[in-house]
Amino acid sequence: MSNPLSQPDTQPAGSGDPPDEPQLHDLVPFVAGERIFAVFADQVEGTAEARIPTALPHAPPAVLGVVCMRGHMMTVLDPLAVLTGETFGWPASLPAVIALRGDEQLALAAESYRDTITIAAEDIQPSSQITDDGFESAVLGIARYGGEEITVLRVDKLFAAAVRRKERRRRRI
Repeated sequence: MSNPLSQPDTQPAGSGDPPDEPQLHDLVPFVAGERIFAVFADQVEGTAEARIPTALPHAPPAVLGVVCMRGHMMTVLDPLAVLTGETFGWPASLPAVIALRGDEQLALAAESYRDTITIAAEDIQPSSQITDDGFESAVLGIARYGGEEITVLRVDKLFAAAVRRKERRRRRI
C-alpha cells in the first residue's frame, strides 16, 4: 500500500502516470546587473516596461519606490540590493518591472525579462536557507539553463530581506 502523502499533489487520481515523473516548474527569468534571476511563473501578476518609481522617504536601499501597475500601487525592490546590500545604478525610468502576486504588493526591477522557461525541480540546486546573519534567505537555489546560471528567488522572503538589510545596517552605527 502506498502512502498518499508521497504522491505529488498535481497528479490526478487514476491518471496512470508513473509517480517518478519529474516535477516541472515554469520560471520567469529576468536580468538585473550582471545576474540572471527568476521567480516562479505562478507568482507573477504581470510585467511592465518603462516605469518611474516614486521614492519613499527613509526606505532601505533595496526599495526603489512605488509604481502603479494595473490599478495597484506596487513596492519595487532592487533584487541585487535585496541579496547583496549593494544597490544597482538604476535609471530614473526602470526598463522593466515584474509585478508579483501576494498581499505585500511587491514588484522587482529588471533591465529586461525573458520568456517563461520550464525546468525540473531537481535542476534547482538548493542554496542555504539561512544567511550568514541568521535570517532566512530570499534565494531558493540556483538553476542552470541554456548555459546560464539563474538565481531562483523566494517571493515570500523578498520584503523581509530588503527591510532586514536596513535594520542590520542601523545596529552597526
